Amino acid sequence: QAGRPAAIWAKMNSLTEPEVIDALYAASNAGVKITLIIRGICCLKPQVPGVSENIHVRSIVGRFLEHSRIYYLHHNGDENLFLSSADMMTRNMIKRVEIEFPILDKAIKKEILSLMDVYLADNTKARELHPDGTYRHVRNDKPAVDAQKYFMELANKEKEIPILSEKDSWLK
Repeated sequence: QAGRPAAIWAKMNSLTEPEVIDALYAASNAGVKITLIIRGICCLKPQVPGVSENIHVRSIVGRFLEHSRIYYLHHNGDENLFLSSADMMTRNMIKRVEIEFPILDKAIKKEILSLMDVYLADNTKARELHPDGTYRHVRNDKPAVDAQKYFMELANKEKEIPILSEKDSWLK
């Protein structure tokens, strides 16, 4: 609300917890830029004027069911990055024992943040959630990027993790 830079980036399998959704709506209305990659269930409606216009939601469904949960919070230069076992679902937040831990090492943090760029560059499997609840393929004129294929190649040591400059990153 004070006009300082703020962002939330999260990757999870599902988002159903009403209190988290309300908090994301409030953050959006305060001017926070929010990018969510949610593979499955998403009860939040993005891009609704006056409610969630600063929220973008993507789903990437491919060969693998991914289980990484990454939560990134940026406020006026202060960055917090967490990995977690929990999706933002009521059952995960109230009825289960889950773990979330911060990434404190700067090199590891930079590496994880760079991986986010690959997910956001995906224009092969990615679909964007629209306010009416429909998903549409993400298509653009850029070279084809399939995040899961990229990470398979990375796991096979065929690719290196891209450490992008700030001008190329989604954080700009």
